[in-house]
Amino acid sequence: MTTGTERLLGELRRTLRDGGLYGSFLVRDLETGDEIGIDPDIELPVASLVKIPLALVTLERIRRGELDGAAVIVVPPGRITTPGPTGLSRFRHAAHVAVEDLLYLSTCISDNSAADALFALTPPARVGAFLHEFGLRGIAVRHTMRELAETPVERFDPADVHLAHALAIDAGTPGRGHRVPQLDISRANTGTARAFVDLLQALWRSRPGTGGAEPPAIHPDVAARVRGLMANNLVRNRLAPDFDSDASTWSSKTGMLLNLRHEVGVVEHADGQTYAVAVLTESRVAAGRQPGADALMGQVARRLRDELRSRGVQGPGPRASCGPP
Repeated sequence: MTTGTERLLGELRRTLRDGGLYGSFLVRDLETGDEIGIDPDIELPVASLVKIPLALVTLERIRRGELDGAAVIVVPPGRITTPGPTGLSRFRHAAHVAVEDLLYLSTCISDNSAADALFALTPPARVGAFLHEFGLRGIAVRHTMRELAETPVERFDPADVHLAHALAIDAGTPGRGHRVPQLDISRANTGTARAFVDLLQALWRSRPGTGGAEPPAIHPDVAARVRGLMANNLVRNRLAPDFDSDASTWSSKTGMLLNLRHEVGVVEHADGQTYAVAVLTESRVAAGRQPGADALMGQVARRLRDELRSRGVQGPGPRASCGPP
């Protein structure tokens, strides 16, 4: 790691701390494998990021003929009225939706009811087994999305939501256990920034399997479908402002739960350079709406990408990551 990179990582750590964020970041050049990160191996609950593996496995099962993408599923109404949930989760009446359309709702608008309809077809344990089959480690899939709608937020009046966030901030243990089950890494769906960058690399650099002892690669048709879903993600207030432009495309998935704010995605530049970006954060500010935290996540990720891109101009350099101080 160069002195300049060390200085940058130290500065970014201070910026995150001053902004009330603890962050786990990793940016990887998908051509060279060069990467830079801040605590990229810290395990955190992943909230809606789990919908990427869910989409991957559902599409793989459709490809294998185990599921029919045109099959219509009856989805009961979510009838959720608290702020946040989208799509079928807020419906008042049952809906008839095809499996492939549930994929769009789950991935592109982060609809939890649509995701749970897909989990009913492929339970969490089987999603995890498919990830292992593809040689992807570090993402634990343990439960459906319904559990994410049963947090302390739902028990407070809107004016008191900050109390739920205060509980989320203060009720953790040194081993990353938590009194709120959805934030306990031994019970929640969890992952690391590195594990999600590995998943993104598998999706963006998919190729036919070569056989032998190597895990099978994700089928190119399946990978292309997942990339297409992520390109159509409608939640674009977090990292997209720093990565999406006329000269680049940003394909991603966000996740949010109590004081957790995440986004993982790939930025593809018109000059051919392509970077996977994973940002998993915990806020130390007891507030529900934090646009400043969203902006800070994007700014830090952008500076890491800029550092890596400058290396690409100068030639590949060593990998760099900043662990705990």
